[in-house]
Amino acid sequence: MSDGAPASGGSSPEVPDATPDLVAPDAVPVRDVRWRPCYRVVPSRFPPINLFERVADPADLDAVFAVEALTDDSVRAAVGDLWRVPPEERVTGPGAGYVMAPFTHVAPPGGRFTDGTFGAYYAARTLETAVAETTYHRARFLHATREPPLELDMRVLVATLDAPLHDLRGLAAAHPALYRPDDYGVSQAFGRALRAAGAWGVAFDSVRHPGGECAAVLRPRAVSECRQGMHLTYVWDGARIGTVYEKRSFRP
Repeated sequence: MSDGAPASGGSSPEVPDATPDLVAPDAVPVRDVRWRPCYRVVPSRFPPINLFERVADPADLDAVFAVEALTDDSVRAAVGDLWRVPPEERVTGPGAGYVMAPFTHVAPPGGRFTDGTFGAYYAARTLETAVAETTYHRARFLHATREPPLELDMRVLVATLDAPLHDLRGLAAAHPALYRPDDYGVSQAFGRALRAAGAWGVAFDSVRHPGGECAAVLRPRAVSECRQGMHLTYVWDGARIGTVYEKRSFRP
């Protein structure tokens, strides 16, 4: 699942002065959320970050990164801003590269609950919801940049989510400002407040897939057993993404 916003260079959701509508974290209940599995869809051009996969102990990441970055500039580019993730929150081992990537590679405009100064692992409870969310945001970007017809190769990540999350599911009527379709001012402020308080993240109803559920995870340790699933292709016809198909190896 993409991080709730078009890629850099496209039109971004409006972020106005939304002070009158701000929602305090303590106004939202916290519930244990266990999704086995959850789904995230990312562009296939982003491979796993091998450094996180190879290091056994998260406490060793700074030292290994410093040594390898001295002789290989690509390591620094691949790992991103490791300083954004406190040492006690980092994860390593199989699948860790996929989990850490959205926390070390961040950029404006961010997403629904992230403002581009910090990251989150956005995921959905079902693959259908993850696809609905990501096709919306990819199409928005492609339309804004007036791209000709093309195909986008995407990678499905399957993982376990287990954490106490601020639970906005079923609360759209109570907190409508957090569910505005393309105005993220209030929801980003809510996300900043959650992060400042050390919260694990937020569960919320999908805005792009009625009945679907999503999560914005603010701490990497909430996600485990992350592995690559199927490969998908999003077909952009110049106006919309009207077709999504699975890519498979041919076996005669």
